[in-house]
Amino acid sequence: MKLGGLVKFTLIDFPGCPAAIVFTQGCNFRCRYCHNPELVYPHLFAPSVPEEEIMSFLKRRQGTLEGVVISGGEPTLQEDLVRFLTDVKALGYKIKLDTNGTRPEVIKELIDKKLVDFIAMDLKAPMDKYAAITGVEANSAVLRQSMDLILQSGLAYQFRTTYDKEVLTDDDIAAISQIVEGKNYTVQECLPVAKEKATLKVLHKEI
Repeated sequence: MKLGGLVKFTLIDFPGCPAAIVFTQGCNFRCRYCHNPELVYPHLFAPSVPEEEIMSFLKRRQGTLEGVVISGGEPTLQEDLVRFLTDVKALGYKIKLDTNGTRPEVIKELIDKKLVDFIAMDLKAPMDKYAAITGVEANSAVLRQSMDLILQSGLAYQFRTTYDKEVLTDDDIAAISQIVEGKNYTVQECLPVAKEKATLKVLHKEI
């Protein structure tokens, strides 16, 4: 596993579950507003955090923490993800996956093997604007497959969009909400704080 960091405690990122966040390195998108570029661009990667350190921390926090969020970057790109989550599950933790939905085959495997309890999938834009937001062409059928897997899984889930006002319009947000039929859809507003950095604020509404 290429691990880029650890947040030891959060009450926000895993609804209803005190958790740690494990960040993976590497992403197949190049989103203009990305607030974790050090997890996306290889030339910005710090030395990978040893997996043993992460597991040692999680063992020490058994009975205190209840969940682990696996985020990134894009976690489903990690070749060892299934093994890693199997090890985390063996410690008794619930697992939340943050994903961009580009690897439905991995999402399916994690669901089938009962390695995730909550899935949050980013919906970057209406399909005709995906390339403008992510820097790559999107396969709408692949994204739809991931959405369907999540909806049919019976797991807790969330679809979410980062609202970059320089690229997306209110009509775009409405169009995305129609794709998910309003099901557990949250909008995050992108608030630029510097030329190279942006921060996110969750809007206190759901569409």
